Amino acid sequence: MSTVLKNFQFTTEQMMQLVQGDLTRESVDAIVNAANRWLQHGGGVAGAIVERGGQVIQKESDQWIQQHGQVTHDTPALTSAGRLPCKYVIHAVGPVWGEGNEEKKLADALRSSLKLAESMKLKSLAIPPISTGIFGFPKEIAAPIFLNEIASFFTAHPESNLKLVKITILDQRTMEVFLNTFDIWQKKTSSGRAVS
Repeated sequence: MSTVLKNFQFTTEQMMQLVQGDLTRESVDAIVNAANRWLQHGGGVAGAIVERGGQVIQKESDQWIQQHGQVTHDTPALTSAGRLPCKYVIHAVGPVWGEGNEEKKLADALRSSLKLAESMKLKSLAIPPISTGIFGFPKEIAAPIFLNEIASFFTAHPESNLKLVKITILDQRTMEVFLNTFDIWQKKTSSGRAVS
């Protein structure tokens, strides 16, 4: 069971939430997978998605790679969701910390995932804290990128079908960083309001 810890409603009536819980249990139109560029879903978020959703996700991922080649930061892949409670999985590749230009690459991964959801006319999306686990991206640097990219998307697409974006985080340490960043970010923004 996931718990909404923060809600932010934009003037466009779109909503961003910080949610503590298991991404694979989110009942949204699509979830975003923190994938590697070859879509080999062995561990972390990716492994959990295949474990719960079934091998069909890995099979479709392999087919995607055969057709398109490796996934880039600005071009996510798309598969069905197998047994997951969502309809689709968007496979986004975040940067490994230390590879160079990491902040732009993370922003590209987030932006392209939101654009793909928009192009498919999805209404709700859940995103994990991409790259902040085994890829080593510092959580304190990642958190404002997440908030700013989602806010920028909603501001630029007020008529979008996409009405709800959840940042879904399982571990307490990452959640604390995102909560602190959210409070600071909220005081600086004039594009909406926090709601309980």
